[in-house]
Amino acid sequence: MAQAPAVGTRRPPKAPQGVRDLAGGHPDPELLPVLLPPARVEPVNGSHRGSPRLAGLEERAREWFARDGVPDSGVTFAHGALDCMARLLSVELKPGDTVAVEDPGFHHLLDLVPALGLRMAPVAVDDEGIRPEALRGALRAGARALVCSPRGQNPVGGHFTAERRDALLDALAGHPDVLVVEDDHNADIAGAAPHSLATGGLPRWAQVRTVSKHLSVDLRWAALACDATTLARHEGRMLLTSGWVSHVLQETVERTMADPAAREVVRRAERVYGERRAALIRELAGHGIAARGASGMNVWVPVRDESAA
Repeated sequence: MAQAPAVGTRRPPKAPQGVRDLAGGHPDPELLPVLLPPARVEPVNGSHRGSPRLAGLEERAREWFARDGVPDSGVTFAHGALDCMARLLSVELKPGDTVAVEDPGFHHLLDLVPALGLRMAPVAVDDEGIRPEALRGALRAGARALVCSPRGQNPVGGHFTAERRDALLDALAGHPDVLVVEDDHNADIAGAAPHSLATGGLPRWAQVRTVSKHLSVDLRWAALACDATTLARHEGRMLLTSGWVSHVLQETVERTMADPAAREVVRRAERVYGERRAALIRELAGHGIAARGASGMNVWVPVRDESAA
């Protein structure tokens, strides 16, 4: 068995003086709320393995998913979206298995999959997300899992329409053992209606959401909604490793999510990001550059050499 390939740290290129770097994908600090950590933290007797999730935050997470029609019977937490997806793939698949991924896709995920000893099957995307015929090809090639974004796709900015979601569910219908993982990482600021594969009655599914884009990049927390089998496998692996997400972090997330002022900042952020995205596409079009970006924080700009971009 070949060892999983080593992955080096990506170093972002330094922008020349007078040039603004738009490639990072980080939220604007002016569009993030003030965090509300607990004022006092009492010492803990023992561990939180018996009660890993704060009840208040778990209830808010359930409401967050249910608001968009995502089943909320199985909800748990992780240390961020990539941490969650790495755990899901590692407990579900074995080295050498194939994962269907978006092409183009999120570069950290494209680094993660081979680091887990897994193969990738690229699935073409357009402004409505992954294309059904491309997904069918990956499934015929033996993909055992699919990772995709229902909206705010990174880097193209596509989002599922109701028609696209239904076509993708039709493609998945003959593959009940395939784990479908949705990365809805910027759900609250995507500027697009939710059309999730998780609402389609799939036997094996998971949706991951984070707050790093709309509350703080320093809140390394993710909420996971999934089927019962996936939940049990994720929880079992979590108990063997970190055990739980810091309760101090959980309380900070819960307090900030509940804050009316923070919610107003998030609503404004969604509106402003949409305005900026449209303005950038419009200005580039004025220079003869046909950029794309229907939702989220990303705009796809064609360049002469993508490998050097």
